[in-house]
Amino acid sequence: MVFRSEEMCLAQLFLQSGSEYDCISELGEMGLVEFRDLNPSVSSFQRRFVSEIKRCEEMERILGYLLREIRKASIAVPEEEASPAAPPPKAVLEIMEQLQRLEMELSEVARNKEKLQRNRLELTEYTHMLRITRTFIHTLGPQYEEFPTLETDPAGTGCTGMQRLGAKLGFVSGLIHRGKVEAFERMLWRVCKGYTILSYTEVDESLADLDTGEINKSVVFLISFWGDQIGQKVQKICDCYHCHLYPHPENDEERADVMDSLRTRIQDLNNVLHRTEDYLRQVLQKSSESAFSWVVQVKKMKAIYHILNLCSFDVTNKCLIAEVWCPVSDLANLRGALEEGSVREATVPSFVNRIPSNDTPPTMLRTNKFTCGFQSIVEAYGVGDYREASPAPYTIITFPFLFAVMFGDLGHGLVMTLFALWMVLTEKNQKKKRSDNEIWNTFFAGRYIILLMGLFSVYTGLIYNDCFSKSLNIFGSGWSVKTQMLILLTLDPNISGVFIGPYPFGIDPIWNMAVNRLSFLNSYKMKMSVIIGVVHMTFGVVLSVFNHLHFRQRYNVYLVFLPELLFLLCLFGYLVFMILYKWLAFGAPDSRTAPSILIHFINMFLMQDADVSPLYPGQVGLQVFLVCVAVMSVPVLLLGKPLFFYWLYRGGKGLRRHRVSLRCVQPLISYLLNEEEGIEELPSREAAATPKQFDFADVILHQSIHTIEYCLGCISNTASYLRLWALSLAHAQLSEVLWGMVLRLGLRFTSKLGVIALVPVFGLFATLTVSILLVMEGLSAFLHALRLHWVEFQNKFYRGTGVKFIPFDFSLMPSIFEQDGLM
Repeated sequence: MVFRSEEMCLAQLFLQSGSEYDCISELGEMGLVEFRDLNPSVSSFQRRFVSEIKRCEEMERILGYLLREIRKASIAVPEEEASPAAPPPKAVLEIMEQLQRLEMELSEVARNKEKLQRNRLELTEYTHMLRITRTFIHTLGPQYEEFPTLETDPAGTGCTGMQRLGAKLGFVSGLIHRGKVEAFERMLWRVCKGYTILSYTEVDESLADLDTGEINKSVVFLISFWGDQIGQKVQKICDCYHCHLYPHPENDEERADVMDSLRTRIQDLNNVLHRTEDYLRQVLQKSSESAFSWVVQVKKMKAIYHILNLCSFDVTNKCLIAEVWCPVSDLANLRGALEEGSVREATVPSFVNRIPSNDTPPTMLRTNKFTCGFQSIVEAYGVGDYREASPAPYTIITFPFLFAVMFGDLGHGLVMTLFALWMVLTEKNQKKKRSDNEIWNTFFAGRYIILLMGLFSVYTGLIYNDCFSKSLNIFGSGWSVKTQMLILLTLDPNISGVFIGPYPFGIDPIWNMAVNRLSFLNSYKMKMSVIIGVVHMTFGVVLSVFNHLHFRQRYNVYLVFLPELLFLLCLFGYLVFMILYKWLAFGAPDSRTAPSILIHFINMFLMQDADVSPLYPGQVGLQVFLVCVAVMSVPVLLLGKPLFFYWLYRGGKGLRRHRVSLRCVQPLISYLLNEEEGIEELPSREAAATPKQFDFADVILHQSIHTIEYCLGCISNTASYLRLWALSLAHAQLSEVLWGMVLRLGLRFTSKLGVIALVPVFGLFATLTVSILLVMEGLSAFLHALRLHWVEFQNKFYRGTGVKFIPFDFSLMPSIFEQDGLM
């Protein structure tokens, strides 16, 4: 972890023809540079390596299809520990041909498998239809099995009116989805005017729909009708409802023959399907062994050609030229990577040339697995400006500490620490699992933050002497009071013989049973919050001086830093002094005569002493002096920089010493608004041109906004730190309520059955503790600590308007597994 971003430089890479692919591959493996687009006006379809990128996209499509088939077969894709390197350009066509051949083979086998499954499903449905419709025929009566016709009964004694007209009895049978049966029956009745008889029964077995893949319940139906016209209408209605129709046999002998034939064909299809699935699994199993390498290689190839499209082609020298941002400390490694890439093709070596630039470089801060979480917290507010002081090193300590002040509980902190420690110890196994749960991934990414938050919570829990709302009596109480007296009496150190001495570490456990416990903790935690807040804000103001000195803006030290520091310390720093002085100067015997700090602080602004005993001799004079200094620092902060710039514009004395000329006025104003340039970077020679117009009103307007924001912010930010007091008391009260309303119920049982009753009670207590106090209260304390860092601390010295350095690094590219969610 560095305290400010690394120094960056702009460099030109001259990549010789034949070795540019290998050079970019080496740079991608090392992750050293960030490329700039030298062809911004050229569309992505007109660039030099468009065909290669299309070929890589085609291979990605094939790999996506292959991975989906592997997932359907429930085959794991083994991942190699070392990432394979990008293949040489000559091997691209070979990989492409291999993938296309594999796709054709898989597609053919998959089509055959689907066709066999569809045939088996049709035969299975036909079998169910024959079995169920046979029951319909026997149930409706023997007249349906062999109905008399005009030829067999010329007298017409057994014929109906439809038969006399020459109509024949027909049957339509098949299967329909269960949800469509009612609508299907109504449609038949309305269209066919009652000249049909519908019988249906649900199939016991659930059948799969090959089109949707869903398992549905089907219904077998048998429709008997008179006449060909009715039959045509029935046929159209069945087609509209997507019924699966099958021919109905005329008698039982024909039905039995068809059933035997279907059983034989289904058995044959099962055998062929089994062999087809075995062959398909063998192909997929063999393909899965190389799938990971193919995916990584194709991703790297595509990334390399994308970077090559950002380069410009030099026709004269027949080479590619690229511009990159690179850390100055990595220039030697950059040259080594270019030399390594040029050796493979044995051509003219590629080289790098550092060039000057007036563009603002991107911000780069090196992190590791421990510090990356804290750096992410800072960058969630904004990426730091180039070479600006980074808050991340200090956030490693201040963030978990402020969280622990609000979350101070020994038991809860210990549970949080154990959970984070488990994630830290098993981080290698957890990374290999590639969980899709976003909440779990968030917790795992911040495992070191949670670990420190838990450790600091254990420390503050010992300070508060609070463990699941109960106190620990480790050193013995410093009060000589009977427990029964606490119900009626408050703890008063002025009573002789009651107060023996202070507790060695933290808060005395007897306060947990005192009547005036809440009043004592209110005063203690409120003053503690003010002290922590003022110290935290003062530290942020002090850090701003390092930015001023680094950018050689010494005028900001005198015109901005000193007025801000004096204003903060003379008012709220003095408040902290009074709190500490009262704690040290007044003991137990004279605690009742100790004056109120709040009254003294109010009288300080009113500059009066309204019958209040002073804390120390000469207090009134010192307070008047501090108020005057704080008031005088406001006009300095308001007018200092605008008047200084106006003096420079008017050609004040000492310009040569400051190396500022008339031509520097506009950069100075630009700096006032953007603060990106220092005076040392401004031109030192006088310009012949006329100086640009200086708008003093615009400059003083921006400085007024900054002054009002800072002065009012000191008041509001100090009050904002009182959230440390409020959330700490809220957490303690919630913990006490949970103990009293849940676990105490189980502890009331004194019989042997009480142990059994304690088990579910403790389970409920543990569940509520984790869900409410650890998760909800922990998240609340986390967000409030985040707010204190972003608003109260970082705004004193951190702008966060920079651009993050994003190097060309193969390890930063998302894999096809993560993009498509295939694995």
